[in-house]
Amino acid sequence: MPSAQQLKRRIRSVENTAKITKAMSMIAASKMRRTQEMALRGRPYNDHINALLADLAAQPHEEDNLHPVLRRRDVDNLTVVHITPDRGLTGGLNTSINREAAQFILHQSAKSNVITVGKKGRDFMVSGGQDVKAVFTDLGDQPSLIDIAPIARLVIDDYTAERVDAVYISYASFVSTTVQQPIVIQLLPVVPAELKSSESVGYIYEPDSMTVLTELLPRFVEMQIYHSVLESIASEQSARMVAMRNATDNANEMVDDLTLVMNKARQESITKELLDIIGGAVAVEQ
Repeated sequence: MPSAQQLKRRIRSVENTAKITKAMSMIAASKMRRTQEMALRGRPYNDHINALLADLAAQPHEEDNLHPVLRRRDVDNLTVVHITPDRGLTGGLNTSINREAAQFILHQSAKSNVITVGKKGRDFMVSGGQDVKAVFTDLGDQPSLIDIAPIARLVIDDYTAERVDAVYISYASFVSTTVQQPIVIQLLPVVPAELKSSESVGYIYEPDSMTVLTELLPRFVEMQIYHSVLESIASEQSARMVAMRNATDNANEMVDDLTLVMNKARQESITKELLDIIGGAVAVEQ
């Protein structure tokens, strides 16, 4: 059994670790509130732009005049926009996102390449031997649409030039503080949602629906990527807060266990010293 002095040093070390994890948990909690608000505020806009796009796509159009991002073709090459955190200490979140993206790529018969957003996804894809076409890192906790524009421009240009035939986006969807769901969804070609008859609105488009659709589609792709990044950031901060809180609780439990062991060791030491003193006194008397 370690000595009481060794156990005391170990307890001090674990207590210092608990202080660090508690501070990290509090920082993540403050960031989590802001990122959750940004992600949740973006959902109504995302839903409404989907509805507007569905209404526009339902308008009569000539097939030859369709916007390039609406045209479907056989998939021989595809791109996955893989969104992950830049940092760790998020429990199993990074592993779950990377595993979901890797399984999706492995099940595809088409040739694939990856655009990574975040260092953890970049490191995983590079170590896995994937064709990493572009890397975007350090977007921060509150990115703007300007930060997302280069990613959207890259995927739109590649799809329009027929260098890729489909684009998917992989990220962690924020469900709740304790639940983050890794998902992979199709980004291009854009598939407008189907509106129910009760949801249809008699819009009048100026100058015409095709012109509005042409202008809206690039904005729609940007918004889809931006919203996915916001969801990923909210998931990251939530996972980090929970992971650091659990680490703090585990450290505190370890301190309690080590304190009990240290007290037992100290008690055994005192008992041994008392026995030695009593034995010595008895020997002197005899």
